[in-house]
Amino acid sequence: MATILQKERTRFNAAAKKNGNNSNPIKTFQIVDTNYKSQPVDIRDDFLAPLEDPSVIKVEKVDFASGELPEFKKLYAVVLDNILSKQECDQLIHLAELSAGGHGEAKILDNGWKPAMVNAGVGCEFYAPQYRNSDRIIWDNNVLVERLWNRIRQGKGIKEYLSALDGPDYAPVLGYGATKRGERWVPTKQGINERMRFLKYGAGQFFRRHCDGVFETADRSQRSFYTVQLYLNDSAQALGMDTPKRRQAAIAYESKEKQRGKLLFGGATTFHSPDNSDKSMDIDPSQNSLLHSGADVVAGEKYTMRSDIMYEFESGKDKSAGIVFH
Repeated sequence: MATILQKERTRFNAAAKKNGNNSNPIKTFQIVDTNYKSQPVDIRDDFLAPLEDPSVIKVEKVDFASGELPEFKKLYAVVLDNILSKQECDQLIHLAELSAGGHGEAKILDNGWKPAMVNAGVGCEFYAPQYRNSDRIIWDNNVLVERLWNRIRQGKGIKEYLSALDGPDYAPVLGYGATKRGERWVPTKQGINERMRFLKYGAGQFFRRHCDGVFETADRSQRSFYTVQLYLNDSAQALGMDTPKRRQAAIAYESKEKQRGKLLFGGATTFHSPDNSDKSMDIDPSQNSLLHSGADVVAGEKYTMRSDIMYEFESGKDKSAGIVFH
């Protein structure tokens, strides 16, 4: 990520100088200490209960080998449809806003949504809207993530594939050194990291190319190997409604009415080749090391929630120190 950000800093500074703004153009990237605390939220006992009919979940593994990015053929990404109903997605967004102090007697700006920042290490972030431009709510809740994990595992083949990481088939995930040491990692009880990052994108907002960082507990007994990305509203692309006429009408509506439309246009997740900037693959709603971006939203709003699948070390020789990202 450092290389990507360095390119963005260079581009941003060049643009600032061109526009005559030479007064500390790098200030946007100033690193600050951050700390996130969530408000208590009442959650119904039956919210996100296991599906009575798991067969409604559509499982589609991303076929990198026969697509535009064959260099990713050993990596893993899968799209799961129908994990949550529309009502559950709407309720999840509402609960996240409650966790940030929204919908209460005290008026909170935009129901708790704040500009998303870029990770710069443990407890440190910086604001870089030319690189990451969206709003965010961070909510820590281990009850909800365990329920989400149980839902995800209901998808056909998901529980089996993610139940243990060991052996040569998982070398691209664990690393070849860990595989040689015979390391075996299994999911934690709650499965998903309790830190949920809810994101909201409006027209013109985006997240440029990046790889998701690895989360590791202080004692190094648990760490993430996969990202979970929930798409909490449908897009025109996914619904087969993304025509030039509809797209232009949506843009015109937002420009005239000064408010966001109900249907999302743009904002697809795009995987990129690390070696060739012209090669990409769109996933319209993964493994940590996949280079990807959130494309510009053209109209409407895009809601997502990102977290990590957490594993704990079960057996093998001593783990090497390695590099820890948070």
